[in-house]
Amino acid sequence: MRGKFWQSRLLQGQELVIALIGVALAIFFGVYSSAFSSVSNLSTLSSYVAPIMIVGIAEVFVLTLGEIDLSVGEVYVLSPFLVVYLKDAGLGVVAGTIVTLLICAAIGCINGLITVHLGVPSFITTLGTVFALQGIVLLSSNGIQINPAGAGTIANVLGGWTYSSILWALAIAVLGYVIFRRTTFGLHITAVGGNQTASGESGIKVGAVKVWCFVLCSLLGGFVGLLDGYRIGSLNPGTDGLVLMFYGVAAAVIGGTALTGGRGTMIGAAIGAIVLGVLEDGFNIIGINAFAYQLVLGLAILGAMVLNVQLELVRSGKGGGVYGSFARLVLRSRRAGRRPQEQGSS
Repeated sequence: MRGKFWQSRLLQGQELVIALIGVALAIFFGVYSSAFSSVSNLSTLSSYVAPIMIVGIAEVFVLTLGEIDLSVGEVYVLSPFLVVYLKDAGLGVVAGTIVTLLICAAIGCINGLITVHLGVPSFITTLGTVFALQGIVLLSSNGIQINPAGAGTIANVLGGWTYSSILWALAIAVLGYVIFRRTTFGLHITAVGGNQTASGESGIKVGAVKVWCFVLCSLLGGFVGLLDGYRIGSLNPGTDGLVLMFYGVAAAVIGGTALTGGRGTMIGAAIGAIVLGVLEDGFNIIGINAFAYQLVLGLAILGAMVLNVQLELVRSGKGGGVYGSFARLVLRSRRAGRRPQEQGSS
């Protein structure tokens, strides 16, 4: 029990560090150029951050299991096209939106069932889904850009208003946190990712947990596709969904989610997405070469992975290098501080 407590404390510490880095970057770019803090730029930044945040949260569900979903970006590309096709088939925008989200969820269900019941690694399963969905979008659209299905209340609620996307993203982050930390299902996700065999022996339905996580991942991917479809006002079948997927994974990992499973954080993924958005937007404003952002992003992912490994070593009591030594020093000092109180109370 105490080990889980300190794992949680260390994870919160990592979230705090990433958040402070984001604040420092925002202050730096704001001081360097007043354009960064302008209303128009903040609007642009929020629209850029929102999809990465939602996809990052979606990936946390499967990454915590020790799995990955490469197809979430292509579900993002597919969903707004589905709304258009369903509208042309006679469904209204609202009904078409609901059916589209159900189809996206079904894609995740298929990914989960293939991974769980056929034993195909999720990397391979979802890689196949990537190419299948790309083919569907390109064949059905003939590679031609189209406009999303109508405007009106549903469009404004989902993405037509300037800040609707970021508000949806923040709401999903809060909901994801509640699911992950305050429900039995969320506890089961972490347990399965930490030790699948032990989880199964304790009565957790491991297969069902995995399938539902893939469902949620694809559902969120489809939802953010609708948000961007209504916001942008045009649909390009050539959109590279893999880029969004990789940014989402980067946000999750930088925020503290372990690629090896057993540890995930929704708030960390949201913070990671904001940091990535601030970094790229700031680089653009001050005129730094766009390739430099890719370099920094790569280094940030490597740094986050090193930190995640150190956290895992600390949690398992196997060392952890410099970071591990610091963590154990803090642990010993707090234990020492509690002993006099315990003796005094006795």
